[in-house]
Amino acid sequence: MKAIKSYAAGVVFLAAIGQVNAVSAQDATAGEQTFVKCRICHQIGPGAQNSVGPDLNGVVGRKAATQPGFDYSDALKTSGLTWDQPTLEKWLKAPSALVPGTKMTFAGLTNDRQIANVIAYLSQFKVDGSKK
Repeated sequence: MKAIKSYAAGVVFLAAIGQVNAVSAQDATAGEQTFVKCRICHQIGPGAQNSVGPDLNGVVGRKAATQPGFDYSDALKTSGLTWDQPTLEKWLKAPSALVPGTKMTFAGLTNDRQIANVIAYLSQFKVDGSKK
């Protein structure tokens, strides 16, 4: 009986892992839809270039204000930030609260799930714009 319960628990656990992986894939897809708001100023993917804002290829894990060819605010240049998950969560919620004096005028996203989805979407892109 214990073996059956252990087996059943293992099956449930493996199914849950599969669901987490499926949710992660859905997050990036949902993040792409939310990213439409960001496309007004930012490009991402093959051929992306700096625009009103810097291109975001490879942004996750990158030190802030280091995208070549973009003129960042002094506030962002001296922020010392690295675009990791926790920092991006704060930034996407309220950029000017995280870095007073930033040029980014976006008010922020209010929905934590949308923020997580956008980060999942951004995380897919390497510096060259290809997907990981």
